[in-house]
Amino acid sequence: MNSKQCLSTVVSLLLALAASVYADQPTTPRDSSMTTPPYFSIPFQTITGEPKTLSDFHGQVLLLVNVASECGYTYQYEGLEKLYETYKDRGLVVIGFPANNFGAQEPGTNAEIATFCKTKYSVTFPMMSKISVKGDDIHPLYAYLRTQPDSTFDLSWNFNKFLIDRHGKVVARFNQKVKPEDSALVSPIEQLLAQPK
Repeated sequence: MNSKQCLSTVVSLLLALAASVYADQPTTPRDSSMTTPPYFSIPFQTITGEPKTLSDFHGQVLLLVNVASECGYTYQYEGLEKLYETYKDRGLVVIGFPANNFGAQEPGTNAEIATFCKTKYSVTFPMMSKISVKGDDIHPLYAYLRTQPDSTFDLSWNFNKFLIDRHGKVVARFNQKVKPEDSALVSPIEQLLAQPK
């Protein structure tokens, strides 16, 4: 079995587990009117340690970004915050996932990262606990994301972006060279926000 087949098998098992866990959870009125994809129940934590899943953001357009504090692209925090402030009332949520996988450019603790983001870039969009986004210890969420869509390339560096529509479909991915203000990113976000929930 090659590495791609192995990853596919692991992702399938994780999604089956996530689906069974999610099926056992009590539903709220919001949940009963909306169907979430199985990967939305994969658990992670906020940067301050609270449990979270993508189900908490279901029905909104999501932009997931693997971020780092000591990267040449760290300035993109400013653009991501502006993007979030501009579109959050229409349903966009930017979610930052700190990761130390590229050039060891996110060495800090969660507390240090949170302080940096707040003081340096006034970040208000949701930040999650530091995870691994590639390699043997890849977080299950990113193990799934890297297969959607265009599984022919892996994450290339910090500040790669996954765009997810209101129904949980991964519709596009962008590498670190696509800035938050670039029309290549803003245009599809606006199109997704214009679609009904």
